[in-house]
Amino acid sequence: MRLLIADKFPETYVAQFRALGLAVEYEPDLAGDALAAKVADVEILVVRSTKVPRATIERGKKLELILRAGAGVDTIDVEAASERGIYVANCPGKNSVAVAELAMGLILALDRRIPAATADLKGGVWNKKEYSKADGLKGKTLGIVGLGAIGQAVARRAAGFEMELLAYSVPEEPAVLAALGVKPVANLLDLAERADVVTVHVPQIAATKKLFGVEFFARMKPNAMFINTSRGGVVDTQALERAMREKGLRVGLDVFDPEPEGGTGTFASELLTAGQLVGTHHIGASTDQAQNAIAAEAVRICREFVSSGHAPNCVNIERHTPAKVQLLVRHYDKVGVLAAVLELVRNHGLNVEDMTNTIFAGSKAAVAVIRLSAAPPDVLIQEIGRLEDKVIQVSAKAC
Repeated sequence: MRLLIADKFPETYVAQFRALGLAVEYEPDLAGDALAAKVADVEILVVRSTKVPRATIERGKKLELILRAGAGVDTIDVEAASERGIYVANCPGKNSVAVAELAMGLILALDRRIPAATADLKGGVWNKKEYSKADGLKGKTLGIVGLGAIGQAVARRAAGFEMELLAYSVPEEPAVLAALGVKPVANLLDLAERADVVTVHVPQIAATKKLFGVEFFARMKPNAMFINTSRGGVVDTQALERAMREKGLRVGLDVFDPEPEGGTGTFASELLTAGQLVGTHHIGASTDQAQNAIAAEAVRICREFVSSGHAPNCVNIERHTPAKVQLLVRHYDKVGVLAAVLELVRNHGLNVEDMTNTIFAGSKAAVAVIRLSAAPPDVLIQEIGRLEDKVIQVSAKAC
């Protein structure tokens, strides 16, 4: 089985992929047409920042698994992969601490104006009077939007600064909130009104596209801080620019919309001159600790996929199939049984939505649970039951 790594990856873990018996090709600069051409001959594709569009996926005639060495999968056309029965998996939670550390760094840098003070020093300017002005974080209210692994890591660190913690989009378990000292907020706009600092930790999906727009920024306090280390597309850039100019919002961003392709390039944004901005280059997860944890998880996912065919952390498995009825077939564990049963199902025009087959101790008998698109007619049950040398018992029940 061939594996292609189309992004920078720690060499130690490249060797671990090879130790799985995979034929590994490491080409971290592949993109566009070159990537599409290369994908045609591999079963597993590992990427980090490289985009995997529909055209590339459709060239992957042998492709079985696309693995994102990171948390989000917005750089991959998941719909196209699903249409071709290709697993898409990711490595969630492994970069949580790194992103949380950067979020706190952006908050501190804004409050104490560290980048501007450093620039003055380098320019030969000493201005203690100006840079002695700062609010301080103790007692300020931090609003966390998205209390997943990263949001929780931020909460634990902000608690050390004695900040008051609010959160929107939180886990259902009350014990999690209690342990973190976080108060849930039912309405996003309510959080905007109450927070001195808002930090964003949500995925970029259809429901979060430009989630932070004109109304949200209108509700924020003048001179409040807005921090985004998730994805640039969750923010309406024009609305944020206006809020920076009109109400003095202080902004810390690791992500932008759009961003340059690749690791280097030119960059321009109206946000750069709109007000007080501290920015970084989409490097939230880019610590050695985080990258090693992500790489180790990527190897684990590949190991299990190669050994069992199961893809951990798969994001495109249908959780609720359209199956209406379960066909339970208790049968002898021998060659041709399931083929015979499925041929009868096909003859009656029924689609198999899902199927499992469990072997019992001794490998003499098994039970197949076949989930069907519609209720099987009585004649099908009878036909399966007449396979006496193959089938022990057959029945059907609603899912």
